[in-house]
Amino acid sequence: MIPVAKVKKPRDFDAKVKVPGDQWLNDNPKAKRPKALWTPYTKTLADGFSGLCGYAAMHDPTGGTVDHYLSFKNHPKKAFDWSNYRYASATLNSSKRNADDTVLDPFEVQAGWFEIELPSLQMRVTDAVPAAFRTKAEYTLKRLGLRDGERVLRWRQSWYEQYLSGNLTLEGLRQWAPLIAEAVERQVV
Repeated sequence: MIPVAKVKKPRDFDAKVKVPGDQWLNDNPKAKRPKALWTPYTKTLADGFSGLCGYAAMHDPTGGTVDHYLSFKNHPKKAFDWSNYRYASATLNSSKRNADDTVLDPFEVQAGWFEIELPSLQMRVTDAVPAAFRTKAEYTLKRLGLRDGERVLRWRQSWYEQYLSGNLTLEGLRQWAPLIAEAVERQVV
């Protein structure tokens, strides 16, 4: 995970999503899933995250999804709140499920809290994580499979191999998988 600044809410979001969404909630109080009114704003959210999954800190070539940081199951009234949206890979969004704020919020993360180790490509929590966030950070790695989950490791491996084969420069790697680029830079020093 890397620091992500909060993404500015689009000007027409409330009129097109929040107001009709809240009305939909009133009309469908027993719904199991919210109506996906936010879908047209996925690109805006992705752009705010520089196209990087808020949890894996890598570009998601599958397009990514809108993660409701506080899940619909536990917080239905947050379903149409822009401030509740995070950009995430579908795989990690699915792994997170209803973990809500037991998982570290990408907006809380500070620089240097996580790093990738080479050659294993495993993510680890660094000593830079304040004590108040340490347990949550470790739980996030476990819950989402960020430390050593097979899918995430294959994803990291694909970016690292692109760099090693010369198909991706270090600058390109920094854009698509910044924590891997930092790991490469640490190796050089």
